Amino acid sequence: MTSTLHAATDTNLAPVYAEIFLLIAASAILLIDMFLKEGKRNLTYALTLLTIVGCAVLSFADFQGGATVFTFNGMYVSDPLANLLKLFTYLATAMTLVYSRQYAGDRAMMSGNLGGEFYVLALFSMLGQMIMISGNSMLSLYLGLELMSLSLYALVAMRRDHAVSTEAAMKYFILGALASGFLLYGMSMIYGATGSLDISTIGQVSASGDANSTILVFGLVFVVAGLAFKLGAVPFHMWVPDVYQGSPTAVTLLLGGAPKLATLAMTIRILVEALPSMAFDWQQMLLVLAVLSLAVGNITAIAQTNIKRMLAYSTIAQMGFVLLGMMTGIVNGDNSDAASAYSAAVYYMITYVLTTVGSFGLIMMLARAGHEAETINDFKGLGKRSPWFAIVMTILMFSLAGVPPMVGFMAKWAVLQAVANAGMVWLAVVAVLFSLVGAFYYLRIVKTIWFDEAADTAAIHTPADMRVVMSLNGVAVVVLGIVPGWLLAVCYSTMQATLAK
Repeated sequence: MTSTLHAATDTNLAPVYAEIFLLIAASAILLIDMFLKEGKRNLTYALTLLTIVGCAVLSFADFQGGATVFTFNGMYVSDPLANLLKLFTYLATAMTLVYSRQYAGDRAMMSGNLGGEFYVLALFSMLGQMIMISGNSMLSLYLGLELMSLSLYALVAMRRDHAVSTEAAMKYFILGALASGFLLYGMSMIYGATGSLDISTIGQVSASGDANSTILVFGLVFVVAGLAFKLGAVPFHMWVPDVYQGSPTAVTLLLGGAPKLATLAMTIRILVEALPSMAFDWQQMLLVLAVLSLAVGNITAIAQTNIKRMLAYSTIAQMGFVLLGMMTGIVNGDNSDAASAYSAAVYYMITYVLTTVGSFGLIMMLARAGHEAETINDFKGLGKRSPWFAIVMTILMFSLAGVPPMVGFMAKWAVLQAVANAGMVWLAVVAVLFSLVGAFYYLRIVKTIWFDEAADTAAIHTPADMRVVMSLNGVAVVVLGIVPGWLLAVCYSTMQATLAK
């Protein structure tokens, strides 16, 4: 791909065709759903997936062009990084909705929760993610973040008759509002130091030395704290296990999947593109966050019996690896390996999202009307009840643990290589040791699936679309691990083009 820079313009709406289409379609689906009878929401589901496909077609055309195009006075950018992450955002969201259809339908008929508004809020959340991914101004980044967050707050609180879910919604809302305040306060200090909200201008002013360095550092601290909360990194992780456990599993998947890609994009926009001159400062912060996340996430997950809570601590640990990739791009002012390091972080996040979506999908597959499959014991005897899906779950757990030849191993290898290239071999050793600790709780799930007697022998009934997508999900995790080159190359060329603009 070749990157072509176009001048900023207010009249060029081509970069936002996907967002415009999504906004119109989501509003139309909301109106259509109002006239559908309870339990007759297959139309809403089909229209939602068609909308995501339409967005994917528009973004893929931009990705193929490889151009970098600005619009809205430079506040919005369509570049290779934005289009790549949007495509995987669509994929993750579509997979989430396919996995959630039966789960959401059962609960809509039982209690009125997770009905058509589930699909509409998922689309509006995805719109916020798209704005975050393409934001080229502190203002547009924040607007996208709030649109995504408000939709997710509402989704977490949808199970109104469930005390744990209501508690999770309150925790998520209050702590999310606090983190948003941190982020906004940090952005305001960066604006005060540089006189601009534009990402490119902030980068130029901070590099020239004209900015007030004291205010800039304080602003950076608040911004990193806000980003760490959205990623779920220690010590800003306190919401993750409670919200993952308390939310309906379909909502947990919407929280733990595609939004991670948008948050990574926002992190790259602010730290890598706007503040590369302060790399030494924010890399030290990310180092602390990464090591703490690896330690707390992996060690605490061992004690969990609720699988959603276990996967929440797993997420915290996995974010530690992403942060390792982010903190190794610039070494002593040398950014020659920046594209390699940041592409490793992007690759890790993409593969993690694909794997975790499948993991929660299988949890929903085991759930049924009136029963949540939320404990590790619910997976007992899955190898006898459904050998194929037991194999898929085994593949996903091996991938999260970093066992070759699964894609999780290649993702960890790419990040560890970036860390070693930055001269921090000790840090790579620490990451490997904590990964070995983490392998215990993943392998415990595998042991439960294949060697424990089934506690529930009821047949597993799933829609055909869910079975097909789940099977493809498992196969993709293996294939991408055996043949990782093309996705690694795409991530690398994308970061090269983005850093060169």
